[in-house]
Amino acid sequence: MTDGPTTQRLRIAQVAPVIFPTPPSGSGGTERIVYDLTEALVAQGHDVTLFAPSDSRSSATLVSAGPSLAALKHARGEVAPGVPAALEAMQLGLLAERLGQFDIVHCHGEFAHAAVLGAARSRSITTVHWRLDECDRELFFGHFTDLPVAAISAAQASALPSANLAGIVHHGIARDRYRIGDGAGGYLAFIGRMTDQKRPDRAIAIAQAAEMPLRLAGAVDVGNPTYFAKHVAPALGDAIVHVGELDDAAKQDLLGNAVALLFPIDWPEPFGLVMIEAMACGTPVIAWDKGSVREIVEPGVTGFIVSSEAEAAEAVAKAAMLDRRAIRRVFEQRFTADRMARDYVDLYAAQIARAGG
Repeated sequence: MTDGPTTQRLRIAQVAPVIFPTPPSGSGGTERIVYDLTEALVAQGHDVTLFAPSDSRSSATLVSAGPSLAALKHARGEVAPGVPAALEAMQLGLLAERLGQFDIVHCHGEFAHAAVLGAARSRSITTVHWRLDECDRELFFGHFTDLPVAAISAAQASALPSANLAGIVHHGIARDRYRIGDGAGGYLAFIGRMTDQKRPDRAIAIAQAAEMPLRLAGAVDVGNPTYFAKHVAPALGDAIVHVGELDDAAKQDLLGNAVALLFPIDWPEPFGLVMIEAMACGTPVIAWDKGSVREIVEPGVTGFIVSSEAEAAEAVAKAAMLDRRAIRRVFEQRFTADRMARDYVDLYAAQIARAGG
């Protein structure tokens, strides 16, 4: 993130993933961020082109090579495993034809865009919406040493080579997507994939220790399909309920009426979008001390940071005493899409200057 705003009207390309439409109807945190960023940039007066699947919607100019993988699966059932790569190649082909039209290209994909950008890498920003501490990223950044990357947290940036780090921009979401709730539902909430990275089993244990009902939301992880059956399903009943995948309205209801959100992760979370969604509803967050959590949660203000199930259970009663209006104010100050867009525009301007104006 750079100091000082820029007022220059920029020609910006936003390049979304091809798995879900932008915005997604359910799963798809990356696509949600791309949508909110694009809308905020347009509202701030920039000339934005969104490269995204044809089932997307946007206030920007939409350029599409085909539907999302989700739309294809809905229409055809299971598709060949190479389809995601084909869709990405098609979309990046359209980007390659238009590279000269933009002051800055902001990519949210995985790997192939770096090769397609070529010499235009100096006028690009890449945001990686996943962990950076595994072998694939080590190989990638070891080769593409000139690819500027915006980390989404300092925790994520710690695994990025300094040569690639262009800045850090925390996520933000549309200010009016969620409204403050009163937490009167008398239950704890969990939202995340049903997998060992997100640890809904910990959420179950915490709720049981705190003698509170728990509502679990999120899809069964396709990469770890047996986890739900082994670690979640046996605990379900009147007090522990799995409500499945939620749209925005259902998420508002779940979070707004929850006493607190449990975020008991067991991996180096690069950001954790559900934490700021909860804060937008005024809902306290009880989160494990991993990844980006210390950058997002302010202990005693927006929630509590814990390192054990016992600590988390003790934090439930304290969370119920926090001022939900103060939590909402922190969201409005730190985690709106408008703020995210301004930070990215400053980063774009700095990168354009480094590339020679």
